Amino acid sequence: MADFKLNINGESRQVSIDPNTPMLWVLRDHLQLVGTKFGCGIAQCGACTIHIEDVAVRSCQLPVSAVGEQKITTIEGLSKEGEHPVQQAWLEQDVPQCGYCQAGQIMSATALLKANPSPTDEEIDQAMNGNICRCGTYTRIKKAIKSAATTAQNS
Repeated sequence: MADFKLNINGESRQVSIDPNTPMLWVLRDHLQLVGTKFGCGIAQCGACTIHIEDVAVRSCQLPVSAVGEQKITTIEGLSKEGEHPVQQAWLEQDVPQCGYCQAGQIMSATALLKANPSPTDEEIDQAMNGNICRCGTYTRIKKAIKSAATTAQNS
């Protein structure tokens, strides 16, 4: 066991845990931040996506010891009441069906728009590649990303 001081959603959080524990389980089991979902466990589906310094990262394969003092953002940290532009676009475009993958989808989309505020269709496809939606809402996801980009540009 080791002690880790983590910067999660703008708050300092402390955990005493095995250094090899994936961030997914630190968040869900130790800090009760359950918005980040377990999907495949091998970083292939995107359900567990979080941000490390505004970059989308799969938390199921990221050991807590690799995080250090970097800023971590989870779906809970995007906004208190779901008012983030991407979350709003998701609602406006009626993206969620079962909803299980949506936190990871939203986290990947927000990282994309932070790095590239006006992505092309190809850039959206590339950034969202690896975020699997079993319900097949990909068309609505792309529309929501474009809508959030347009909203941000007009703000």
